[in-house]
Amino acid sequence: MNMTIACRKAQPSDVDALYDLIQGYAEKGIMLPRSKDALHRHIDSFIVAEEGGRLIGCGSLFRLGADLVEIRSLGMAEGYKGQGLGTRIVNALLDEARAIKVPKVMALTYAVDFFVKNGFTVVEKEIFPEKVWTDCVHCSKRHCCDETAVVKVLF
Repeated sequence: MNMTIACRKAQPSDVDALYDLIQGYAEKGIMLPRSKDALHRHIDSFIVAEEGGRLIGCGSLFRLGADLVEIRSLGMAEGYKGQGLGTRIVNALLDEARAIKVPKVMALTYAVDFFVKNGFTVVEKEIFPEKVWTDCVHCSKRHCCDETAVVKVLF
């Protein structure tokens, strides 16, 4: 992987590039879409990766409760998968969770092997409180969810 790739907190100026990256996944049905307005409102929850000034990856942390956060909107530009970029973004998000002293991090994912490789454990979706499903009401697959829940306990 190119060493000029940097992970950093997202800025309002990243919204258009974030929107385009997330929308590409959303159009394939593998990530929930996020409006530009929602991205502006939640920009402080995003970590981005950039190379040469181009946004090439992102992920966000969403608080679900006092002891639980969710990794959401994790994705990268074409050509960057399998190079460790996702792991770098996840590690930055895990550092954020530790900094705010939240012990459990979960995700709903199709990339189960990736998360298991990064120390997450597969669990039943039903173990999470109802508030976890705040996004699910907007998902076309809400009645037949085919994502897998994973969790990592930090401390």
